[in-house]
This record gives sequence, structure tokens and C-alpha cells, in this order.
Amino acid sequence: MSFTIVFFKNCYQVSALICHDAKKENVSENENQITYLKYKEYGDLLKVILYSSQSVLGAVPLIYHQNYNGQNIIFIQTGTVGGNVIHYLVSSDAPAKKLIELKRLTGDYSFVEKIGTDGMSLYIPILELEKSTLKFP
Repeated sequence: MSFTIVFFKNCYQVSALICHDAKKENVSENENQITYLKYKEYGDLLKVILYSSQSVLGAVPLIYHQNYNGQNIIFIQTGTVGGNVIHYLVSSDAPAKKLIELKRLTGDYSFVEKIGTDGMSLYIPILELEKSTLKFP
């Protein structure tokens, strides 16, 4: 079996561990791939979250920050069957606040310190990663 392991700083609960049996005979080679999509700005990256939240599953991807080779990488992960997709951007600075408030109707966003009371907004935590097995291009 092969595992993608992610280590969190200051995290008290791990919500999911994704594993994949690489020895399974009917698994295609493409299923083991990770596709990286680089965005220019937060707004475009957050559109992926808006789209995901409106799907049948209603799953909202988490946002991760990692200092990778001296760069501030902000990313989300989507996909399961057929491979994973890492949507990311390179930011000049680390996120200054712990959450992003994303307005469902307009796509407008702001960085906030705590969850607010707006029922039409998604409050997405930015998780600080210490280390991951991802290799960003």
C-alpha cells in the first residue's frame, strides 16, 4: 500500500487519511497520478471551493498553507477515483488570518479570525502544514 501522509502544526484531530493500494491489479497507471493546477490569485482558487460546495456531495475542500522551498504555497486537494488534483497558488506572504469567509452568492472573500454569523458564507479554515509528501512543480 502507498499512503499520502500530511503532518499538521497545532492540529488536534485528523479528519481523513487517504490511502491507495498500488498493488491492486485492475488499477490503471493514471489513477496514481497527481495533477497540479496553478492559479494566479485567491479568487480563482476559491471558485473551485464554491463549485465543490454546490455539488451533490456538498463537500468543501480544506485550504492548506505550506512553506515549500522558501515559497508560501496555498492549496486545496480534490478528486478521489482517477487521481488527485492539487489546486494551488504561490503567495508572497503567509496567510495573516486563520479563516477565509467566502460569500456563496458573489464569490467575494475576506480573511477573518473567527467564524461569523453570515449563513450565506462558507468559513474555510487555513490549515498550517509542517510537512507533506507533495512535490510542487
